[in-house]
Amino acid sequence: MSLPKHYAWLSSEPGPRILVEALKTYGTIEMPGPGDNPSILAWAKRTALDRVYRDDATAWCGLWMAYVALQAGWEPPLNPLWARNWVAWGTGQKAGALGDVLVFARGKGGHVGMYVGEDAEAFHVLGGNQSDRVMIKRIAKNRLLGIRRCPWRINQPQTVRPVVLAASGSLSTNEA
Repeated sequence: MSLPKHYAWLSSEPGPRILVEALKTYGTIEMPGPGDNPSILAWAKRTALDRVYRDDATAWCGLWMAYVALQAGWEPPLNPLWARNWVAWGTGQKAGALGDVLVFARGKGGHVGMYVGEDAEAFHVLGGNQSDRVMIKRIAKNRLLGIRRCPWRINQPQTVRPVVLAASGSLSTNEA
């Protein structure tokens, strides 16, 4: 599945690697009904979460983030299926930049995804289990719990930068 026109620029982004890995999963869809998407179940196996994650009807934003982090060479936090656990991962930031992990409040639970940009009122978030697929949604900034950056050991790539985008589309109120 290709990116929407206003996000097509992401296809030519050289990094950071976590973003490149995340974009490879774009368009993955949860199977409706009793079936499960084999790709999502393969992510559970790759992350060694297959003992606790057994079907794609279970919230999978944290699973997606764990898979993407591992593919990029980063260890996820303990219990990565709980979106709010990502607020302890990496290094905390005051402002978002391309490839940062964003953690949001969602009722008593949470949601985790990746920064691809922002406008005045929302972050543009690439994430799993957003309308039952990997896609980009606008999520209100007032729901943000934390911004986390990959714990770079040497130098942070120059591609990690703030991205200002036009506001397009409605704000997401429930990512599942």
